[in-house]
Amino acid sequence: MRETNGIIEQHIHGAFGCDFMNCSAMELKECAQELAYKCGVDWFFPTLMTDSLEKIKEQTEIIKEVQAEQKQNTAKIAGIHLEGPFINPEKSGIHEKKYIQPLDINIYKQIEDEIIKIVTTAPELDKNGGFISYLKNNGVKVSLGHSLGADLNGINQITHLYNAMGSFTHRGTSSVVSALTNDEIFVELIADSIHVSDDVIKITIKQKGISKIILISDALPLAHSQKSEMIFAGQNIYKKDNMLVNKEGTIAGSAMLLCDIVKNITDKGILKFEDVIKCVSLNQMEYHKLSNNLKVYWSDDNTIKEVKFN
Repeated sequence: MRETNGIIEQHIHGAFGCDFMNCSAMELKECAQELAYKCGVDWFFPTLMTDSLEKIKEQTEIIKEVQAEQKQNTAKIAGIHLEGPFINPEKSGIHEKKYIQPLDINIYKQIEDEIIKIVTTAPELDKNGGFISYLKNNGVKVSLGHSLGADLNGINQITHLYNAMGSFTHRGTSSVVSALTNDEIFVELIADSIHVSDDVIKITIKQKGISKIILISDALPLAHSQKSEMIFAGQNIYKKDNMLVNKEGTIAGSAMLLCDIVKNITDKGILKFEDVIKCVSLNQMEYHKLSNNLKVYWSDDNTIKEVKFN
């Protein structure tokens, strides 16, 4: 049995049937406890989708309420990851286009809150750079995502590398190439072998190095749920094997949590256990300046056996 620090989920939309865009405070509290005890999650960033400004503000208040009341024996809310509405409509994925907003500081101020720690946005739409500068000046980490841009000036990280962005090209520039060749940029990677193939996971690890990779789940509420279908982002999402798709077949998010991803890539020999733990815990602790609140004990088959709070 091996002991590690707790997992940090930086990009997660829900789990156990709980949708962070529509949940009550009680549902969020229950989800946080299950994330800790069943999946070894120490800290997490509830990730809010593109929606009306009113709905984003409403859920922000619920998340703040829960964060203020959290006790020791639960996964702690580190902050909100705002994935939209300031994205490129041409790379919207399952985000509802009718709610996408221009990169306007005055619009952002309508939902601005100190609990928002990460904003995924499309920098190519920030024509004078003022939107990104405003975020950074207010302590928000800026993530390029749902974007066709390639200029990483002012960017801290990449949202789910390879997904919902300009693809790799051997001519010209793209966000993928820029991310792989910039040693200062962190990259989120969904290593579920669905969003990104195993060979591309290996290439990314070789190019970026362990210290700049943040493994994420991008889990939807159907993850670790008995349901096979639910409404998410205003549309039906279906669970097919380990894949989540909408009716057009577009991949939505992941049915895995990070504890499942640890098992996936260690069982396949893509990463050694001690290295994958860096990518699900230690890198995030350093990046976000978070403390360690729990210990996770792993069985020999790379599944979680027990968690204990410090």
